[in-house]
Amino acid sequence: MHTRVADGHPVRARVHGAAVEARDPRTGALHWRHTRDGRRPLAVLPARGEAIALWDDGLVTDTDGRAVRWHRALPAADGWLRAQGGTGVLRPLGRGMLAVVTPRRVTAYRLADGDLRWVLPARQGCAFAPERAVRHSGALLLAQPCAPSAPWTAQLIAVDDLGRIAPRRRPLDNALPPGHHDGRTEHPSAEKVVAPPR
Repeated sequence: MHTRVADGHPVRARVHGAAVEARDPRTGALHWRHTRDGRRPLAVLPARGEAIALWDDGLVTDTDGRAVRWHRALPAADGWLRAQGGTGVLRPLGRGMLAVVTPRRVTAYRLADGDLRWVLPARQGCAFAPERAVRHSGALLLAQPCAPSAPWTAQLIAVDDLGRIAPRRRPLDNALPPGHHDGRTEHPSAEKVVAPPR
């Protein structure tokens, strides 16, 4: 990756050939460019001056042009990505959250540090259709096509930053932990936190 960053100026990230590029929307000037050897980006989602990219090997990266801030690998993604592409896979949720929609599951990550917040598997005999998802009033509505005999209510679900929208659900705390200031370090302490001896 090589970068040319003009601090303080908004940039527009997009897929350009085998790279993710960020350009000044007014002048078209290149601010930075991100590539991975032998890989091609399929989709890009601008987020807070950064770019979330989905690559053809199923890797999701968050870069600000100077460094990759975090990355996550989608399990068993190669086959369906080759067949379908990345349409609809990266979906913004409210309050700094990202949904990654694949046929087998929806996974939500906190944008600031890539922390996994929740996972929603598709029902047995069903598969999510990322390209058919739509936003409505703060919710992401997901098509989950099933066998023809399944009721339509099983084939459409709604999620937001807290997970599946359902009566009496228990809210998650998706805010950054206390003392975590800028989200620049994925693991601020290299030591594992363990329970004290009993």
